[in-house]
Amino acid sequence: MLKPIGTVGALCLIALVNSVGSCQADRPNILIAISDDQSYPHASAYGEQAISTPAFDRIAKSGVLFRNAFTPAPGCSPMRAAFLTGREVWQIREAGTHASYFPTDLPVYTQQLEQAGYHVGMTGKGWSPGKALGWPHNPAGKSYSKHKMKSPKGISSNDYAANFGAFLDDNADGKPFCFWYGATEPHRVFDKGIGARNGIDPATVTVPGFLPDTDEVRQDIADYLYEIQWFDQHLQRMLDRLEQEGLLGNTLVVVTSDNGMSFPRAKANLYEYGIHMPLAIAWPQQIPGGQTNDDLVSLIDVTKSLFSAAGVAADQADQLPGIDLLPNLRNASEKKPQRRYVYSGRERHSSSRFNTLGYPCRCVRSNSYLYIRNFTPQRYPAGAPQKYASAVYDDGGNLIDGKLGPAEGGYHDIDACPTLDFMIAHQDDTVVRQRLQDAVALRPAEELYDVRVDPDCLKNLIGNPAYAQTHRELSDQLTKYLTETGDLRVTDPEAAHVWETYPRISGLRWFPVPAWAKNNPSLIPTQPWLEKKRPRKPQHNP
Repeated sequence: MLKPIGTVGALCLIALVNSVGSCQADRPNILIAISDDQSYPHASAYGEQAISTPAFDRIAKSGVLFRNAFTPAPGCSPMRAAFLTGREVWQIREAGTHASYFPTDLPVYTQQLEQAGYHVGMTGKGWSPGKALGWPHNPAGKSYSKHKMKSPKGISSNDYAANFGAFLDDNADGKPFCFWYGATEPHRVFDKGIGARNGIDPATVTVPGFLPDTDEVRQDIADYLYEIQWFDQHLQRMLDRLEQEGLLGNTLVVVTSDNGMSFPRAKANLYEYGIHMPLAIAWPQQIPGGQTNDDLVSLIDVTKSLFSAAGVAADQADQLPGIDLLPNLRNASEKKPQRRYVYSGRERHSSSRFNTLGYPCRCVRSNSYLYIRNFTPQRYPAGAPQKYASAVYDDGGNLIDGKLGPAEGGYHDIDACPTLDFMIAHQDDTVVRQRLQDAVALRPAEELYDVRVDPDCLKNLIGNPAYAQTHRELSDQLTKYLTETGDLRVTDPEAAHVWETYPRISGLRWFPVPAWAKNNPSLIPTQPWLEKKRPRKPQHNP
């Protein structure tokens, strides 16, 4: 069990910092910029011609552009918790699922750096959604959010850059700072057509192979790209402020995203467009610029590197499975590969199935292949196709009245969007129907993709004799890592039902009992939190 940080621990951290730096100025400032739902390679530094991201490109040019960075989870709340703690999602209990709680005994780097003398704050989206009960503020830091601005429809009025300025102004003691800039862009909903109206030509966007190439989808992607540019504009203003004050040279800047683009078969999925992230890191005084890094990197490696850069010993550091990136980044000419594999996983995302059950899965990614293990292949990956438009239950949890909604209205692990609406409405087209089924149909227990030739992850190689050895290697490697890091899905499958006992804070939806649950009621987890929330009178099912 992880232990809470106490006063003695804080004093030890401060003492350690004082021993490794002659004064506070020796330690770097830290700026973490996290967009909301952005896939690799959607930044102009990667060659995506339909978008312009000068701030991201600026950090990539002055530091390191990463081409193989991966999120520990393809959903915002668990990823942010994993990043804050430096741990895999299966190591952090409630915080490792979507929209639940963040236990106070989970150490986070923001708190530990603050105890070590850093000025810590955030603006925008920190750890969210969920409830951080018992915390003095969001685990990402004290919020700076007073400054607002006129913004386009669908985009936050938070003046992120002005709030960063307020944070800097609040640092009267001149402490090294650690700031979390969490944009709510490019999270949906997008103002339809905003991309084209602002110079992003839908005809020039790249449509991934798992989506139908149509005008509607192209426009949706253009709108998504515009919101990335909005995120980037605020980052540019932050960098300019740092440069004006002479702080940029000793500021470690990290620019990334939490999970992939909010389109079918991307966000909330362990495929490339769900877990493969943009990442650029710069620290001009310490890291030579102009680097391109093709090594496998997990975003929890970044967390471990923050501790290293600040000279702070992480609480219970033995539980941090990440790798310190700084030695390689500082000595690019002598760097050695640090990883052969990187990992990701998920549990519950939205309320998208019977009893709000999750879709537990884990994956391992090598330089060439992606192997996925789906622990409950009887459940629909994007949500059960049909939900109740309204439902009423008795005190025993039995349905006494239910009215079914549309035949394909239950795919709530896919954010509501024009692309999904188009795919559902145009299934008479063979290609569109296939792409929809790729996103929503039942999946096998195992999947294997050669990402070198199939980055869209459409050709499952499981069962192909030519890839049998690769299958065994990656399956064994995933089992080994999950065992070493204490994942109950492997070490104690019966105890893994605990994931379903973690309450969901956000709204719930109600679904018919699926055939697998009727035929095998013993597979239905006990969920005391859920029974209290069943509607006892008619209500709308969102």
